[in-house]
Amino acid sequence: MVGTAARAAIIGDRRITGLSAEVITELVVELGPLWHDRHQARLVARPRKRAVGAGAKHRLVFVDRLLATLVHLRHGATHDVLACWFGVDRSTVTRAIGEVRPLLAERGCTISQGLHLRTLAEVIDHLGSSGQTGIIDGTEIRVRRPAVGRKDRDRFVSGKNKQNAVKAMVLTDEKGRMLFCSPAEPASCADITHARQLGLVKHLVDGPAVEILADAGYQGLEPRPVVAS
Repeated sequence: MVGTAARAAIIGDRRITGLSAEVITELVVELGPLWHDRHQARLVARPRKRAVGAGAKHRLVFVDRLLATLVHLRHGATHDVLACWFGVDRSTVTRAIGEVRPLLAERGCTISQGLHLRTLAEVIDHLGSSGQTGIIDGTEIRVRRPAVGRKDRDRFVSGKNKQNAVKAMVLTDEKGRMLFCSPAEPASCADITHARQLGLVKHLVDGPAVEILADAGYQGLEPRPVVAS
């Protein structure tokens, strides 16, 4: 478990997580009870082999699980590195990130007090109603090379960077504030293909008129034009 001083240093330096101490506190207060409830539900759903209260205790409290996930998402730090940093096994970090990431995704992006955008459709509606221009692009995070024998192993090789990676589609407003980040796909997936799989074309057709700025990788997303920058 990470020490109190180290935890305070992580929270206090915005370069590490990309979030202010106030936002991290808000996430802990909001998501902590949800994580606890889901954890208890998993325990109840499986046959009990030990008495209530017995067994190993968590070596990572929720705030540390959240911090490990935020560092991983921001910097692409491997689970091995995070395990050394937080003083736990790699499997503990893997399990923690697997539990916290869905909570962050379901919460969405905070635009203002009480306003969370959780889906791509909500983001398009927000841009249209506010008259803002959106900016879209794909971002890649390097990952460990898939195991030998995995059928889709080659799909993780990025044609741009020639390395094993996963790709996410990010949509921001004109000020660069993130409004949506998609689930990751193997990096061989083209930007325009990823956008179509996420339903961006349908949302642009069925939703309000929105101008989206993008690079040439998204040209062809008709009928709503995407302006190449």
